[in-house]
Amino acid sequence: MPHDGRSRAGFPALRASEAGAPDIGSPPPAAEAAAIDRVLRFAGAALAAVYVPGAGEEELQLTEMVGCATSEYGLPEHLPVSGGSPAAYAFRTGRPLWLNPPELAAYPEGGPMPPRAELSLGALPLGSDGTRLGCLVVVGAARTGFEAEHQRFLQRYADAVAGLLQATTGRPAPAPLLGPALQSLRVGSFVLVPNTGLVEADDTLLELLSITPDDFDGKADTLLAHALPEDMHALMSVLEPSTPAFGRRELEFRVRRPTGEMRWLNLSCRPVLGHDDRPDQVLGVVTATSVLRRSADDVSRIQWLTAALDDATEVREVGRVVVAALREPLGADRVALAELREDRLTVTMLDPPQPSAWPETWRAQWRSEWPDAPVTALPTLQLALRDGRTDLWPAGTAFEPGLVGVGNGGLAVLPLPAKGRPAGVCLVGWDQPHEFAPEERSLLTATAALVGQALKRAHAHDAEQELATLLQRSLLPRRLPELPGGTAVARYLPARRGLQVGGDWYDVIALSEDRVALVIGDVQGHSAGAATIMGQMRTAVRAYAVEGHPPDVVMSHANRLLVGMETDLFATCCYAELDMDGGTTLFVRAGHLAPLVRHPDGKTEEVEVEGGLPLGVLAEAEFPMTSVVLAPGTVLALVTDGLVESADLPLDEGMSRTATALSEADPGDPGRMADALLGDAGRREDDVALLLLRYDGMKIRPTRAGWAVWRLPDAVMHARRFTARTLRRWKVEEATDPVLLVVSELVTNALVHTQGPVSVDLTLRAGRVRVSVSDSSPRAPAKPVIVDWEATGGRGLLLVEAMSESFGSVPVAGGKQVWSEIAVPRREPAPADAEPRPEGGSPP
Repeated sequence: MPHDGRSRAGFPALRASEAGAPDIGSPPPAAEAAAIDRVLRFAGAALAAVYVPGAGEEELQLTEMVGCATSEYGLPEHLPVSGGSPAAYAFRTGRPLWLNPPELAAYPEGGPMPPRAELSLGALPLGSDGTRLGCLVVVGAARTGFEAEHQRFLQRYADAVAGLLQATTGRPAPAPLLGPALQSLRVGSFVLVPNTGLVEADDTLLELLSITPDDFDGKADTLLAHALPEDMHALMSVLEPSTPAFGRRELEFRVRRPTGEMRWLNLSCRPVLGHDDRPDQVLGVVTATSVLRRSADDVSRIQWLTAALDDATEVREVGRVVVAALREPLGADRVALAELREDRLTVTMLDPPQPSAWPETWRAQWRSEWPDAPVTALPTLQLALRDGRTDLWPAGTAFEPGLVGVGNGGLAVLPLPAKGRPAGVCLVGWDQPHEFAPEERSLLTATAALVGQALKRAHAHDAEQELATLLQRSLLPRRLPELPGGTAVARYLPARRGLQVGGDWYDVIALSEDRVALVIGDVQGHSAGAATIMGQMRTAVRAYAVEGHPPDVVMSHANRLLVGMETDLFATCCYAELDMDGGTTLFVRAGHLAPLVRHPDGKTEEVEVEGGLPLGVLAEAEFPMTSVVLAPGTVLALVTDGLVESADLPLDEGMSRTATALSEADPGDPGRMADALLGDAGRREDDVALLLLRYDGMKIRPTRAGWAVWRLPDAVMHARRFTARTLRRWKVEEATDPVLLVVSELVTNALVHTQGPVSVDLTLRAGRVRVSVSDSSPRAPAKPVIVDWEATGGRGLLLVEAMSESFGSVPVAGGKQVWSEIAVPRREPAPADAEPRPEGGSPP
C-alpha cells in the first residue's frame, strides 16, 4: 500500500506538550488512524483534540487527540475555564473561534507548545440547546487560517462529536470520540499514486462504493468499475493529473449499488507534489451527497421547464427560459448563457443585460455586444466543460480575471450536455454568500441536462432559419427603385411555423422614365420548394415586363412558363402597370386578391379587377385587363392572403380590417403606413407580402408628339418636317440641328434594316428632347467595330451617339425602340443696353 505522504504535506509534527502526557485513550488501529489523519489533513487540520470539563468544571481536560500522536509539539493537558485560552473562550461563549497565525500569537495560553509562526487554530464549542459539553480544538498549518470550506466541514465534525457526548450525558465520556464521529459523517478517504494506479482506501470509502474489504485489491480500476460510464471521463482526470491544470478538484459522480439503486457521491482531491514538482500522490475524500426527495413544487418546476424549453425554438428564447427558471427561484443576482462553438464561447443571454453588472474584463475585451470569448481564457469553465460536471464554487473562491465579479458570494457553473458533447455553459452567480442546498444541486443538474438539449435544437433551428432568411432575401428585391411622381414601399414577413421561408413575392419594375409595373404574387405553400418557384416566377415576370409586353401578355407568358415546369404548385399574381404622367393604371389578376385604393380624401375601396385563373392551372387561360385612373395623392395597396386571412379570420373580415387601417393611416409616410397595415400579426400561419405605392403625379409633365412613318421614298423627309414643326411649336429651335440629324439616322436605319411599321415619338421634359424610333425587329442596332476611310456605311449610329446626352435601345412588344436624348441649349439673354446696328453699316 502506498504511503499517505505525511512528510510532504507541509504540516508540523505535534504531540502532547507535557512530559507526562495524559492518557488520551489507546491509539486507534493503524488503518483507522491513517484514514482519520487523511481526512483531517484534507480539511486543513494536522491535529484535532477534545476538551471536556473536569471535576468541578473549573478547568477543561484534554481527553483525546488524533492526527500526529508522536511529536515534539502538543497541546496543554489542562486549561482553566476562566483563562484566556481559545478553547476556554469558545467553551464560555458558545461561539467558534478561528485564528490565523498572527491572531493565535495574541493568546497567552492554550496554543501549541512551543508556539510556531505558521500555525493556525480553531476552537469549536461542543454542545446543543445551551448545554456546554466541551470544546474541539483543531490545529492547521495554513498561514491564512482555515478556509471557509474547511470551517464548514470542521463545524459538522464538531457537531458529530457533540452528538456522541450528548448520548453519554451522566456517564463517563467514551475514550474514542474523534474516530466514531468521523465515521458517522461517512467520509471516506484515499491516497492514490498516479504512476502505479494503486490506491489506499479506508473502509468508509469502500462502503460508499458498495465494495467489501475482501473484494478490494488496492487498484484504482476496481474503484472506477462501480461508477456509471457517463461519469468515467471526469474521474479519469483525477487518475491522470497534470501540474499546469490540476489543482484542488471537486466533482460529483454516481455509483450503482448491488440493489440497483443509484447513489450520488462527492469527491474532493488535491495533489501532493514530489521533489520534481509533479504530482506524486493524490489525496482525496469522498462523501455521500444527500439528495432530498423532490417536493411537489420541484416536480412542477421541472415539468414547467420541460414544457417551456419545448416551445423555445430560438437560442434567445432558451436563454429567457433559463433566466426565468433559475434566477428568481434561486435568488441569484446574475445568469449568463453561452454557446460553445468550436473553441469559443458565444454569450447569447445575460441577465441583467446592463454591462455594468458584469466584469470589467468582459466590457473591455468582449465589447458591448458580448460576442464571444476563447475557452482557454477561462480555465474554470474549460475544466467544467472538459469534465461535464456541475461545479459549485462557494463564497470567497479566487477566480481568473474573466470571472471576477460574476459570483463573489457563490458561483454555479453548469456545463450543458447534448448528445454526449457540451453544447454550452450556464453561469449562475450570487453577490452575497450562498449555501448550496441539496435541492438546489438537484435542480441545477436537471436544468443543465434539459437546457443542453434545448440549446442544441435551438441552434440548429436558428441555423436553418438563417439559411432560409438568406434564401428569401436573395429572391426578393434588395431595394425598390426611386420613381418619378411616386413612392413605393414593401414589407415581407415569413411564417412563424415550420421553415420561415415562403412563396410570397413582390417587385417594382421601372419600365421607362414614366411607366412602372407593380407586381405581387403568392406561390402555394411556404417551403423551400415554394421559394424556389417564387424566385423563378419573379424573374420571369420581370423579364417579360422589361421586354415591353402589356400586362395581359406578361401574365399569359408567366402562366405558360409555370404550366411547363415540373411542379404541382400554382401561383396567384396581381400585376399593375402605372403611367406616372397621367395616372392611368392597367390591372391584371391571376387568382389573386383585388388591390386596395385609398383616395386622396381618405376613402378606401377594392378595385374591381376582372380576374383570371391562378398561374400554372391552364395553359390557355386568359387574363383580361382593367383600366383605372389614379388621382395624385392616391395610395395603391397590393397584399397577399397571409395578411388578411387565417384560421380565425375570414377573408372578407380581413380585407375590411386592412381597408380600415389603410384609411386611417397617414399617407405622408408610406413606410409607417405599411407598418400600420401589418399591425401585430402574432403567430402568423402564412407569410405576408405587402406593396404600397403613393402616387403623387409628376411635377414636370412631359410634352409628347408622335408620327407614323410611311414607307415611301421621301419618308425621312416627312419625318424631318414633322420634327421641325414640333420643335418650333415647343419653342426649342436651338436643338433643331442635332435632333434632325438623330431622326434622320434612326429612321433611315429602321426603314433599311427592318420590316413592318415604324414610328417616331418626341418627348420634351426638363430641358431635354427624347427621340424614340420604334420598329418591329427584336434585334438591337449594331455599331460597326472598325470604320475606315473606305467604309460607306455604319457611321450613322456613331454620329447619333456623339450628338446625344444618352443613347440606347430597349425591347418593346413586337420589336424594339431605339432612343436618344439631346439637351436643349440654354438661350443667352440679350444685353439690356445693346443698340441695334444700322443696316448696311460697318461696326464702329
